[in-house]
Amino acid sequence: MTTKWLTHQISNQFDEIQDYNLFDTDLILQQILKHYGSQDQPVLHTFGQVVGRSAFYNAAELANRHTPELHAFDARGRRIDFLEFHPAWHQWMGLNRQYAVHAYPFITQHKSSAWVDWASRFYLSGQVESGNLCPNAMTLGSIPLLQREPVLWAELGDKLLSTEYDERDIPIQDKRSIWIGMGMTEKQGGSDVRANQTLAKPVNQTGRGQEYLLTGHKWFFSAPMSDAHLVVAQTENSGLGCFFVPRWLPDGSKNRVNIQRLKSKVGNCSNSSSEVEFQDAWGIMIGEEGRGIPTIIEMAGYTRLTCSVGSSAIMRQALVQCLAYTRQRQAFGKVLADQPLMQSVLVDLALETEAALQLSMHLAWHYGQDQQHQHQLDNQFAQAWTRIMTPAAKFWICKRTVELTGETMEVFGGNGYVDTGIMARLFKEAPVNSIWEGSGNVMCLDVLRAIQREPELIEILLNSFDAECQQVEQLKVARAELYALLLQSAHDLQFSARSLVTRLVLLAQAVLLLRYSEPFVAEVFIQTRFNALHGRVTGLVTAQGIDVARILERALPA
Repeated sequence: MTTKWLTHQISNQFDEIQDYNLFDTDLILQQILKHYGSQDQPVLHTFGQVVGRSAFYNAAELANRHTPELHAFDARGRRIDFLEFHPAWHQWMGLNRQYAVHAYPFITQHKSSAWVDWASRFYLSGQVESGNLCPNAMTLGSIPLLQREPVLWAELGDKLLSTEYDERDIPIQDKRSIWIGMGMTEKQGGSDVRANQTLAKPVNQTGRGQEYLLTGHKWFFSAPMSDAHLVVAQTENSGLGCFFVPRWLPDGSKNRVNIQRLKSKVGNCSNSSSEVEFQDAWGIMIGEEGRGIPTIIEMAGYTRLTCSVGSSAIMRQALVQCLAYTRQRQAFGKVLADQPLMQSVLVDLALETEAALQLSMHLAWHYGQDQQHQHQLDNQFAQAWTRIMTPAAKFWICKRTVELTGETMEVFGGNGYVDTGIMARLFKEAPVNSIWEGSGNVMCLDVLRAIQREPELIEILLNSFDAECQQVEQLKVARAELYALLLQSAHDLQFSARSLVTRLVLLAQAVLLLRYSEPFVAEVFIQTRFNALHGRVTGLVTAQGIDVARILERALPA
């Protein structure tokens, strides 16, 4: 007689959603692309289908579980500093290179929507695997700088723009495509780049395009397997400069950039981060002599944009997983997604996710407008967005992602807390965008600096919200409160900088939702965001006037 054991029959358990098209299921992204005149939907449909396959979800898990390994020496003691990656890492890097995630605005002929189309690629990819976006982001940010260096660009341009992935660790002249990283942070300075002590001495002449030898140490050196890095270092007489430092020298020997160790990080585990030591490492000055910080900060502007888009992607994936899960999971005799308290959480998550996407995409669009150098008024308007709203958006969206990934992990209960699913990885991944390229306080200080340096830009920005502020009383009051904060003393303004930036972002998000989203979304966002309870915990939403079904169906069609 056979005994049937029932102790391990599995019911009411559901895996994370995979094998779905990330683009086709994102009605909000499709609507945004239509607004900005994108013609890229067919390609994004294909890309969304590919990244949504279980094979790429599995590759993301493998790349983060089997982290990069540093081989500092070969078998006979020769210094090689070779980084070994799991094949899954190369699978993701090859896919993103194929779809030009690293350089799309500089390749496409559709210039008007180029940056929105790029951000859509970054957003779709970042929902599944974030670590490989670091070298993509840095390479993207390096291109405008290197385009202004004729000699270097003639050598590097085609390799930077190439959509063919070349993983070989060999000199640049022998490669089909290359990656660029950046090196700013030192132990004693952190975000205070002016405290850098790495010293660059000229080989012969000084100045732009000249050769230097760098000696010093970088505490965080992102993606050390990149083919070159843009590095900030002190010169003997002219202050800080920015230098192009290749991994291999033109003669085929290894440059003297020695990797001391790889960082063991909370998240972003698929990507290598390192400490390095320069021992007369060879480099070429780019940008003007003594203008190293403005040069590298321009690159950081682009990578800060990638932080906002990347955090929006993490938020989106967390929301999608929660909606798919709660629409199946039963608790107390009822589907979770049909229970009012869970609905309040899901609605709040959906509102936050769309607001982050609307802001990130509008900001990306202004990067394209700024680059096109239209007449002065239009260009000032684009600059108001890129210079003020870039650090503001990075501050808010990245911080909200840290909080909301914790909330979404909780939706899965204990299953969300284990490392065998994507929810825990999203949670651990979220903080890096808030820290990298300047933590929250640095972003708020950069907002203040941008306002103080060009006060006309904040006037242009806030005046552009006039129609919506006249239409909605809460927004009119919010804008008046912003003006009042701006009139404070320098000390008090800095003390309340987080409050000012938060208010600015919420106002901008509300305006964008009124313009480009559906009224039932914008109205609930304003109702919930402009009250004293917002942000204390997720789900502080009252039921009055909220069309729960439409908001959640818009977020992810059932």
